[in-house]
Amino acid sequence: MTQKPALVPKNLLVPFILITSLFALWGFANDITNPMVAAFKRVLELNNTQASWVQLAFYGGYFTMALPAAFFIKKYSYKTGVLLGLGLYAFGAVLFYPAAAWESYGFFLSALYILTFGLAFLETTANPYILSMGPEATATQRLNLAQAFNPMGALAGLFVAKTFILNSLQSNNTDENGNLIYDTLDAAAKAAVKSNDLMVIRNPYVILGLVVLAILVLIALVKMPENKDSNGKIDFGGTMKRLLANRNFVEGTLAQMFYVGAQIMVWTYIYQYAESIGISNYDAVNYAYASLGVFLVGRWVCTALLRIMPAANLLAGFAVLAMGFTLGAIFLEGMIGLYSLVGISFAMSLMFPTIYGIALEGLGEDSKFAAAYLVMAIVGGAIMPTLQGMILDIGGTGYTDVKILGVPEVNFSFVLPLICFFLVWLFAARVKKVDN
Repeated sequence: MTQKPALVPKNLLVPFILITSLFALWGFANDITNPMVAAFKRVLELNNTQASWVQLAFYGGYFTMALPAAFFIKKYSYKTGVLLGLGLYAFGAVLFYPAAAWESYGFFLSALYILTFGLAFLETTANPYILSMGPEATATQRLNLAQAFNPMGALAGLFVAKTFILNSLQSNNTDENGNLIYDTLDAAAKAAVKSNDLMVIRNPYVILGLVVLAILVLIALVKMPENKDSNGKIDFGGTMKRLLANRNFVEGTLAQMFYVGAQIMVWTYIYQYAESIGISNYDAVNYAYASLGVFLVGRWVCTALLRIMPAANLLAGFAVLAMGFTLGAIFLEGMIGLYSLVGISFAMSLMFPTIYGIALEGLGEDSKFAAAYLVMAIVGGAIMPTLQGMILDIGGTGYTDVKILGVPEVNFSFVLPLICFFLVWLFAARVKKVDN
């Protein structure tokens, strides 16, 4: 009887645990930030497109810094890349302090942009590092296992957003009839509420920055395998030729861009969807919790299923499932539509690490730059939510101003994730056909 290769060799267990902890750390940043689209919209009285710039800044930072991060870790080491990433993460978070003092939306966006420079370093480093920590036959399973800790951090971020931010925003207060009091205030009273609420938004980020600094010191003191090239030479031209000739990598990068766009749209606009059927922004967090909960369950289920099913087959099936749930969110109005929107997260749970693993399979040393392009593909999370915000603004700043194909524009706007999941299915179906 042939013994299955180890998921994580014993001698690499400690490095695996330390690097896996970073997945939770950037998951926290992602999901403390998603509710800020709605929070900034209300506090600063923005339209949907302007509020979506939060995600444009956040995920734009990934696009900007992923390739420089790959050059950096190619020349130096994975550990050095992690330390620089943590430093940038902490710096961006601490910048929320002066941003709140200046009451500047642009300053907040700049702080988020810099914060995600750090996340780009961490993701560019951690994902290929996890893939390298054991046999190639179990690489995709290993990455799914590590990625399963990402939603744990995300749940913690969401808890902080709900408990310490959304629950404390004075601009969310309503009168006995459920109408927002903030909209009825005079200029002076609004200015006071604005100052208070921006400080409420500021504080968790500043504390997060200090925590990240502490983690930086801890990792700096721990001896870890560097997994560094012996000479540090960079053959960028040769690497690019090889990568562009690899169909799985090219199509996988595009599939990743559309998948991330879909994920961020689903997790960002669940608040607006809930509000459109009479659920407050604060209570809508419960449905975001549910989304992350089923996402986490899906991650563990898929880690087990990948032991017995080919990755491309499973990816194709989950893409079809995601399309089904998305159609429900579009055309089934009310609570059933909202439950369908939550269900999408279960179908999404497999996608990021599986697309990543397929795209990097067999690339060897080229995987360092390939990983950077897959992190750059996260720019889908910057572009797609802005496009969805533009759909929401078609009839005004509300969410049910007009109907399109017989449903409110907030429902119809989820046609964008539907298209994205279809493109993921095309990628999976092509790989599945080749493998079979």
